[in-house]
Amino acid sequence: GEGVRTEDGNELGATEKTFDPAGNIRYSGAADTLAAMLQSRIQDSLFEWVRCGEPAGSAFFTRKIGHTQRGGRPVLFDRFYGSQLGGKAMEMISHQENNSMAMLQYTSASGFTLSSISANRLRDASGEIHPRTVHPTMYDAHQLQLSEFGRRYLQPIFTGAIGWDDVEWMRAETFSPGNLINRFQSVNVDIRKRVRWV
Repeated sequence: GEGVRTEDGNELGATEKTFDPAGNIRYSGAADTLAAMLQSRIQDSLFEWVRCGEPAGSAFFTRKIGHTQRGGRPVLFDRFYGSQLGGKAMEMISHQENNSMAMLQYTSASGFTLSSISANRLRDASGEIHPRTVHPTMYDAHQLQLSEFGRRYLQPIFTGAIGWDDVEWMRAETFSPGNLINRFQSVNVDIRKRVRWV
């Protein structure tokens, strides 16, 4: 949830900057801030007793829609255009288009097409790239639903989004009977344990 505000009106995560391994600014977002607030209010002692010595932080997981879209299993649309974007990026490299990015554009007349943009067009005067919001033409705020344009944009993504391989993966992973026995554990917890022992 971006846009979530505290009682005094401050937007959670909007001013909290973190940095990725490459040194780029990454706005931590409301989800991380809410998780930190919960951890500060619920003492470690409860989790250390219930979860065999693990701190409270090991029990809190945040889910961001953008991360699910980027990190979840890609649908057919993602797999097709992901490979197309990779090809476009290689083409840009061969033409020495530096400081640029390959992107997918949409128009009602042409549908989805490949394009590129200079990264400088995305930066402000300080060189920062700020979080973007959904364009207002995608959503009808009066009807509280997708606009006609938003529906046209999403239709090719929804059409045929699930293939037979997706169904097999869901059957084997999401609906595995083992999920009824084993509790969910974030990969971050496993990484922390390994780092601790190294």
